[in-house]
Amino acid sequence: QVQLVESGGGLVQPGGSLRLSCAASGSIFSINDMGWYRQAPGKQRELVATITSGGRTKYADSGKGRFSISRDNAKNTVYLQMNSLRPEDTAVYYCNADVIGFRDGFYRRNDYWGQGTQVTVSS
Repeated sequence: QVQLVESGGGLVQPGGSLRLSCAASGSIFSINDMGWYRQAPGKQRELVATITSGGRTKYADSGKGRFSISRDNAKNTVYLQMNSLRPEDTAVYYCNADVIGFRDGFYRRNDYWGQGTQVTVSS
């Protein structure tokens, strides 16, 4: 199958920066959209940013001007550069990928999620 492994979370002071990474591995033929979502305690999971295979990006209003999403298609990896972090950015950040897999002679399209990485913004 396909696995998404995130890294880069941690504790940072307000105004600081973090860079999240998410690498996809497994029986991958191609990956369409990749993205980052987050879920704060007591809240629903929400979109942070997405990027198409061609590099078109979309951001939630909360991250515009502060967050930047990018990807390396050769490495099946998506990144999220987060600058000027605020306490309200504290959440578990999840990677998502729309993957076309190839296994046993068949192509299958599935949506995959990573296990999440904690980002805490606090002084």
